[in-house]
Amino acid sequence: MANLKDIKSRILSVQNTKKITRAMKMVAAANVKKAENAVKASRPFSEELIIAFKKLLSAVGDYSSEGLKIKLAIDNYPELLKKHEVKTAGLLVITSNKGLAGAYNANVVRNTIKTIEEYKQQGINCKLFIIGQKGNATLKRKAEDYGFEIVKTYIKVAGEISAAGAQYVAEDLSQAYVSGEIDTIEIFTTKFKNMMSYLAEKWNLLPINAEEDLKTESAVKIDPVMIFEPNEHSILQKVVPMYITNTIFQSLLEAQASELASRMTAMSAASNNAEEMIRTLTIDYNKARQAAITQELLEVVSGADALKG
Repeated sequence: MANLKDIKSRILSVQNTKKITRAMKMVAAANVKKAENAVKASRPFSEELIIAFKKLLSAVGDYSSEGLKIKLAIDNYPELLKKHEVKTAGLLVITSNKGLAGAYNANVVRNTIKTIEEYKQQGINCKLFIIGQKGNATLKRKAEDYGFEIVKTYIKVAGEISAAGAQYVAEDLSQAYVSGEIDTIEIFTTKFKNMMSYLAEKWNLLPINAEEDLKTESAVKIDPVMIFEPNEHSILQKVVPMYITNTIFQSLLEAQASELASRMTAMSAASNNAEEMIRTLTIDYNKARQAAITQELLEVVSGADALKG
């Protein structure tokens, strides 16, 4: 049996760990409700934007860059709407900067690696754009084994979710797509359902299959006549960047809420485990102390008997 000093040291260590996990749980719990509200508030807009955008694409038909003023790649909507022969897939992987969030980051990485393996079997290369330090650290170690390239990592975007951060990422992805560096854009994020449920998902961003998507039961029928002011090309040049940026922003919000919920759950479990460990160690400590007292008493009695003899 371990001595009293060792057991007491372990109890103090676990108590300190429990204080940390409880504090992290409280911080996550305080922030997760705000993140949940942000996700739920933005979903109706995102869903309607996607439906309206695809209806617009189906109604317009042909695209042309003639007469358009293009400053950034994300403004070049005719190139962004072109379908490429898929030789290189662009994957946007959303993870967190911090750990201690259960299987949150591991699930996203696992989903990404699975897709990379599937593309590899088809002879398609993968280029990754990674949001979050944890995803970058893990995937960087796997890059050589699985044969993919990490193009860029965004650390600040993961720490401060904002529309400006989403726009920055959207421009990088658009530039890569327009230049032909990548032929598809897929987002790997975590869909938030509730405090106890969140699922790693893959979202297809580009290319867009407007006609196929609008055949689903949830989609609204295309209007037979649509009037565009000033013209359809000017409207598309505004709506396409909005669609790309908003989809990335929504994926960031979903990921943030999922991360906080996962961390709250993980830290709650860790705190409960710490309490159970403290209880077990306290029992061991009391047993060891009782054994030590009994041993001392036996030694005193034995010494007294020896003196009498």
